[in-house]
Amino acid sequence: MAKLVPPLNDTQIKNAKPQEKEYNLGDGHCLTLRIKPNGTKLWRFNYQRPITNQRANLSFGKYPDLSLAKARAKIVAVRELLADGIDPKEHRPLLCSISSKIYFKYST
Repeated sequence: MAKLVPPLNDTQIKNAKPQEKEYNLGDGHCLTLRIKPNGTKLWRFNYQRPITNQRANLSFGKYPDLSLAKARAKIVAVRELLADGIDPKEHRPLLCSISSKIYFKYST
């Protein structure tokens, strides 16, 4: 049976100090916060690719720039893609290209 991980809170994240080696703080549902030795805190999502069934990581951004609530909201969107059988790593460039086309269309 899977181990239940208690969800993180903002105080735990702020109090997480860098160590000699990288380490992870789990939030549950495969969302982790990786703390690097230089003090950088990065959001990562570990998932299984729909077609190849291989494990993969998807990074979202740095902690103060991307809050805990926003990281959890991104997980919901990624899980919807996985439920539809779409690999989020392959879907990300498509989203970036569509959003840039929309940006350039309205900025000119």
